[in-house]
Amino acid sequence: MSHGHYSRRCAPQRIRRFRCGHCGVTFSTQTFSTTYYLKRPELLTPCFHRLLACSGYRQIAREARCAPTTVMGQAARLGRHSLLYLAEHRPKGPIQEPLVIDGFESFAHSQFQPLHLNTVVGAESHYVYGFTMVILRRKGRMTGKQKLLRKELEERGGKPDPKGIEREMAMAVKIAVPEPQKLVIRSDEHPAYPRALRHLTGYSIEHEQTPSILSRTPQNPLFPVNLLDLLLRHNSANHKRETIAFAKRHQAALERAALLILWRNFTKRFSESHGGGTPAMRLELEETPLNPEVLLNERLFPSRVALPKRWREYYGREIHTADLKNPRKHRLKRAA
Repeated sequence: MSHGHYSRRCAPQRIRRFRCGHCGVTFSTQTFSTTYYLKRPELLTPCFHRLLACSGYRQIAREARCAPTTVMGQAARLGRHSLLYLAEHRPKGPIQEPLVIDGFESFAHSQFQPLHLNTVVGAESHYVYGFTMVILRRKGRMTGKQKLLRKELEERGGKPDPKGIEREMAMAVKIAVPEPQKLVIRSDEHPAYPRALRHLTGYSIEHEQTPSILSRTPQNPLFPVNLLDLLLRHNSANHKRETIAFAKRHQAALERAALLILWRNFTKRFSESHGGGTPAMRLELEETPLNPEVLLNERLFPSRVALPKRWREYYGREIHTADLKNPRKHRLKRAA
């Protein structure tokens, strides 16, 4: 039933309020909007576009005439909404196509804290069924000074799990395929992947490996995941080579990746030149590509969406970045 209204500075300035006739709790039209509690709600959709157009936070902020922290907050909100949307609208039932797995490597905070984004992609639809992230130990050639600095960082923040890729890739496959079934999984010859698949008890897996030195053409069995890696690098400012727009938190890198995967699954056509529908359309989840206005039309609540355990940690901003003091977590009491 109607319960008056309240006023705010941004449009629309008059917001209607209601009272539930069952429990007596009051709410407003903003309660079910993705722009709840935002002082600049008109920026959410533009931020969606700019974050996928390889813009940095400060570049977006200059155009929008706001503080960079405002853009950071909206990017985090878009990332959380993406996790909920992907979980709510994931394909139901057994997977009907081979899966391609791989890891996308970048870094956040500093080059001494690389990250590995584990992805599970449909071989025919190119739909991204699941993903996880793990922080790695810096590898490769280093000077004596760099080795000493890495040792100091690890003494303060701890050494990354040497079996992190193995553990998180198994978790990514479980997110993609929650119930055991017969699967065909394709990957490169990374030694951690066979070990990861052995963790999946109850699954019947045929593992096909392809050397990573092969040309990354559409004829390559790993093309679906190679294309996703290309899009991550091409559309995200924080993953560009030699950039100053790199993510300062691993959590922020994960949220931007979740947004890109949402766009990839439901908005971007299979081919820029030839169309072919979105990955979601190829799985008959949707009939048309969904623009950002549709994806952001309705607020989703974590209490009503069955998020996988690892994604629930991502939603709560639980990813730890070493040497980062007082990282902000998602702990709002009266907002999801």
